[in-house]
Amino acid sequence: MSNDSDAAGENPESDASDTGIRGAFTAAFNDYLVRAAALALIEVPQVNVQVHAEEIHRYAHADIAVAVATDRGLITPIVRAADQKPVAAIATEIRALAERARSGKLKTEEFSGGTFCISNLGMFGVDEFEAIINPPQGAILAVGAMRRQFVEDRAGISFANTLVLSLSCDHRAIDGAVGARFLAALKALIEKPNALT
Repeated sequence: MSNDSDAAGENPESDASDTGIRGAFTAAFNDYLVRAAALALIEVPQVNVQVHAEEIHRYAHADIAVAVATDRGLITPIVRAADQKPVAAIATEIRALAERARSGKLKTEEFSGGTFCISNLGMFGVDEFEAIINPPQGAILAVGAMRRQFVEDRAGISFANTLVLSLSCDHRAIDGAVGARFLAALKALIEKPNALT
């Protein structure tokens, strides 16, 4: 995947630190990715599912679990109805959830359920990996490091931010063609970050 415009002009590896304006910060790439994934799930609702034994549960809203590393291990707090929230609200919510996760103060309902999960190891310099599905969710997106590279486009050769996304799907509910449609929808959304706000 490539993106020739930085999301909000930020460093894609940033942790969305303070901009110098009291109470304000710049959204990180991951915040835009959560929004894009939520919208792609609405566009391809067959991926917005949970699998419970032989039953497939479908959902109207995208509840995105975001993997957070803590001293006690990995936990996946959930941004509920991320498809209904602007990037700024998602960014604020993720920061608060991650802070509570790291301090061991998450409530059970803040990390239970979810219809989709995102695991981003890009900040560790990992270029690509395959993530393991977090049941009962039907799929998980693995996000590698963003790299600035030369790419060829209609105008010639230019620089672009590129990254590798890998989708793991529970094939009882989501087949490869549906997964590919979801990734195509996600790619189109990521490449137009200004439309995600």
